[in-house]
Amino acid sequence: MAKRDYYEILGVTKSATPEEIKKAYRQHAIKFHPDKNPDNAEAEDKFKEGAEAYEVLSDPQKKARYDQFGHEGMGGGAGYGGASMDDIFSRFGDIFGEDSPFGSFFGGGGGRGQRMRKGSNLRIKLKLTLKEVAEGVEKKIKVNRMVAAPGVTFKNCPTCQGSGQVSRVMNTPLGRMQTSSTCPSCSGAGQSIDQRPPGSDANGLMAREEVLSVKIPAGVQDGMQLSMSGKGNEAPGGGIAGDLLILIEEADDDDLKRDGNNIISELYLNMADAALGASMEVNTIDGKVKIKIDPGTQSGKILRLRGKGIRDINGYGRGDHLIHVNVWTPKTLTKEEVELLEKLRSSPNFSPSPGKSEKGFFEKMKEMFSN
Repeated sequence: MAKRDYYEILGVTKSATPEEIKKAYRQHAIKFHPDKNPDNAEAEDKFKEGAEAYEVLSDPQKKARYDQFGHEGMGGGAGYGGASMDDIFSRFGDIFGEDSPFGSFFGGGGGRGQRMRKGSNLRIKLKLTLKEVAEGVEKKIKVNRMVAAPGVTFKNCPTCQGSGQVSRVMNTPLGRMQTSSTCPSCSGAGQSIDQRPPGSDANGLMAREEVLSVKIPAGVQDGMQLSMSGKGNEAPGGGIAGDLLILIEEADDDDLKRDGNNIISELYLNMADAALGASMEVNTIDGKVKIKIDPGTQSGKILRLRGKGIRDINGYGRGDHLIHVNVWTPKTLTKEEVELLEKLRSSPNFSPSPGKSEKGFFEKMKEMFSN
C-alpha cells in the first residue's frame, strides 16, 4: 500500500513553519493517542503515521530530501509501521513540554515515565558508478557499530529510583503543585550501569563490524542522503538504535556525463563522415548502440536518443541521451591531402554561405575519398 503524503497526514502545506508543523503533529497525536482510543487499531496506525511524518518534516535535511524526491528519497522512510508505542513516546514525547497538561500522554503517566535513550546516527559515503546510479543496485557495506556488550547489566538509577523522572513541589497562588521533569542523572532512562565487561565503554557498548545489505534505488543523485532506520549505534540499556545515513557519491565516467536525468556524451567525426554520412557506434548506459549520421551533419548538432538516460527516482520514466557532435579538423596533412583540399577550396559548394546547393560538394567528397 502506497504511503500517504506527509503534509497531508499532518494537514499542513510545504511552506509551513517548524512551529506550525510541531503544532499540527501535537494535535494529530492527541486526537489518535492510544489512551484516548483504546483497542482501536485504526487510530494506532494513524498515530504511528503521524509520528513518521513528523520525524521527516521536523528535520530540515530530511524535509528537503522529501520535498525533492518524495518517499523514495527517504530510503524507506522512518518506518513506524512496526514500531512500538514506547519507541514513539521516547522520540517525540518532549514536544509537549514537561509541565504541559498533555504530559500524561507522552511519558508523564500511565507507566511511561521512563524514556528510552536513542543511539547516535552513523554516516558513511557510498560511491556508485553511473551505471549503478542509472539502474539501481544492491550493495554489501561494512559498518562499524557500537552495540551492547555481552554481559553488561544495569540497575535502577539511584537519583530517580528507576522512574526516569524527578518530582518537585512548587508554591503557587493556587496552592502547592507537584511537577515532574526528566531525571538529570539518567536522562529519563531510569537505569545506570551496574557491571560492564572489559572492552566496553562507559555506556556498556563495544564496537562491532557488521555487513549490511542496502538497496539503492535507480535515479539517486550525487550528494543525496539515504537513511536506514535502526542501523546506527545502539543505545545503552536496550534503547532505540540510531540510523545509518548513507551519502551518495557519483564516480566520474570517462565517456558519459550526467545532467539531471539526461546523459551527455561527445561524438567526434572526421570531415568525410560528417559530409557523406556514416553509421557510428556510441557508448550508452545500456551498452553500445549504433546510430546513423546524416550527410551534411554540422559540428555542434545535438543528436537525441530518447529514453536512454537515467530512470527518474519518483518513477516518471527515463531521461534522454544527448550526443554533441564535433567535426574534427586534422592538424597535419600529407601532400596529397593538401592538394585534394586545395581543389575543393575553390568549389562554390565548399563555402558555408547559406542557400548554396550541397550536391556538388558531396559528389566531390565521394570522388576524392574513393580514389
